[in-house]
Amino acid sequence: MIQETLVITQNSSGLAHIAPMGIHVISRDGVYAENLSGTGSAISRDGVYAASQQGTGAATGSQDDFIILPFRPSTTLNNLLASKTAVINYCDDVRVFAGCLTGRRDWPLKPAEKIDGQVLDCALAHTEVELVRVEDDQTRPKLFCKAVHNVNHAPFRGFNRAQYSVLEAAILISRLGMIPLEKIQAEIDYLRIGLEKTAGDRELEAWSWLMTVIENFIAKEGVYATSQSGTGVAIARDGVNAENLPGAGSAIASEVDA
Repeated sequence: MIQETLVITQNSSGLAHIAPMGIHVISRDGVYAENLSGTGSAISRDGVYAASQQGTGAATGSQDDFIILPFRPSTTLNNLLASKTAVINYCDDVRVFAGCLTGRRDWPLKPAEKIDGQVLDCALAHTEVELVRVEDDQTRPKLFCKAVHNVNHAPFRGFNRAQYSVLEAAILISRLGMIPLEKIQAEIDYLRIGLEKTAGDRELEAWSWLMTVIENFIAKEGVYATSQSGTGVAIARDGVNAENLPGAGSAIASEVDA
């Protein structure tokens, strides 16, 4: 299973970095099996990886609770390798997800309880993890982490279609310049249906930030678009080296973990 979370790491100076990331969850009892590489890997009942069909299965003990796969290069990767710790935040305020994609990373934090790290103040729950081992890769290393502390802060009050729409739109926008714009626009149009029927103020605000990114991207590609908020965010054609249009905004990398 992949959960959409907000992973917070910090550098040696204590500067926190918030990154929306889909993390792989490993069940301790081995009930859930995840094929990460497409080579037939599985998790046995005792929580240990069975050998893959191609002989590349990784051996891991039941202490592995999560696999975090940051892209190389990324701040999350650098921080986690250096500190060996991270905080996984579970949050229903989709503005944080959208904000991290649009240069709005200044969200209130508080100290973690068992590790040297920080927690989102608005998190419904969080898990503090320690790095167990690394399976290196030139593109996306697999960082196997174990949970050392879990905390519930507030009740989860149910699913909301607008929140889903914002999360999916954020993922699409992180792929601008990488997949056809027509596909992105078609999916955004579909996601907008659920958003307009069920959104609250937080979801509408997050959606507006993301739509401004698309509008400015289209304008930069030479297609006329009218921006409703004028925050001036643009993404370069390669999706990596973004530049700001006049009027502020932010640079957005090709991945959620910029």
